[in-house]
Amino acid sequence: MSVGKKKGEVPRRAFVNSVLVTAGAATAAGALAGYGLAEPAAGTEPAKEIVPFYGKHQAGIATRQQRNATFLAADLASRDVATLRRLLDELTLTAAALTRGDPPPERDSGVKGTSSLTDFGTGLPPARLTVTVGLGPAVFAIPELAARRPRHLTPLPIFDGDALNPWWCGGDVLIQICADDPQIVSHAVRSLRARMPGLATLRWTQYGFLSTPPDGGTPRNMFGHKDGTANPKPGTPAFDDIVWARSPEEPEWFAGGTYLVFRKIRMKTAEWDLTPLDEQDRVIGRRRSDGAPLGASAEFDPADLTARAPDGKLVIPADAHIRRASGMPMLRRGYTYDYGIVGGESHEHGEGTGEHGHGDGHKNHSRLDAGLLFCCYVRDPEKQFVETQRMLAEKDRLNDFIEHTGSAIVAVPPGAREGQSLAEGLLRGLG
Repeated sequence: MSVGKKKGEVPRRAFVNSVLVTAGAATAAGALAGYGLAEPAAGTEPAKEIVPFYGKHQAGIATRQQRNATFLAADLASRDVATLRRLLDELTLTAAALTRGDPPPERDSGVKGTSSLTDFGTGLPPARLTVTVGLGPAVFAIPELAARRPRHLTPLPIFDGDALNPWWCGGDVLIQICADDPQIVSHAVRSLRARMPGLATLRWTQYGFLSTPPDGGTPRNMFGHKDGTANPKPGTPAFDDIVWARSPEEPEWFAGGTYLVFRKIRMKTAEWDLTPLDEQDRVIGRRRSDGAPLGASAEFDPADLTARAPDGKLVIPADAHIRRASGMPMLRRGYTYDYGIVGGESHEHGEGTGEHGHGDGHKNHSRLDAGLLFCCYVRDPEKQFVETQRMLAEKDRLNDFIEHTGSAIVAVPPGAREGQSLAEGLLRGLG
């Protein structure tokens, strides 16, 4: 479904041009361009570094990307303002304490002699922990909030080729929890979960990881390709234009917020590993060895989409991933995941019958669940993600090797001031 032009809306071409002018030569923003900047901070021991929770924007967006992340989705126990307010109060207080390296507030479980403080994170530094909270479309079905709904917050469509599992989709609240220590991430998940009884129920969780070369180079995805060479730089006009919502385009309370699009993308690694290397390069449009666009010399060289070989064929094929995905910048902040073999003898991805030449020794390859937890932050999901994903779904050679199995979109409120809770402006004046 496409969104028609509304009064006062910037036409798509004008929007794209304005962003590209500020962003410079933006390159592919495709399904697997999932990673944010991950350079080490000079002069700081990452494990002891504290990322402030309070501020103009929520942390975990412009923050230098951490090595581990869990995404936790939950549904309100009751869709009303009072329940939402109490949940946001609890999440704010808990996240603020954890990101400082302090224990979270005690919460009475109702069981004598128990404690919500697990000691699972005791003695560990916060490892750049961030907790980022977003609100899903159903939250704004609460009558008092309908008029305050962020303008672009609508459920994502089902795209051609999607294989969505309802267990990995949606949610009233989506929390992104990131840190450089996986135990800190797990401790934060457990602490936040402990605040939810009576207020929200867990819907799904997904865990991912990220590693970068010692020299700070571009991370590689499960297909071995360098992934995410072009992201806007935090603190620049391009970043602000691409990421942050602003009024009067949005409700005043939402200025300084953003939208998070989450997609779980299963990558068919077994099929990929039996694909010749030169064909892999043509599927992506880049060389696996060094990340350079086909026909170019180095990773960060611009992709020449007009170049032709002596035989007249396009150097970067017409259905190559980077060609189909080119032209719309977004902040990509994804994580690799690898859950190994999942399911029983048959799996939603197909029967383990040894197709594709794998033979009996690889009959379970269709049950491998590994890939990318794709996350992008944008100020206009329809123009910056949905239209791009439609083009990818229509004609992208990479679709033979991936499938989208999870999907969610949330509005991420601006940051909170100390002493206030997240989304304070949204709930101001309501009972």
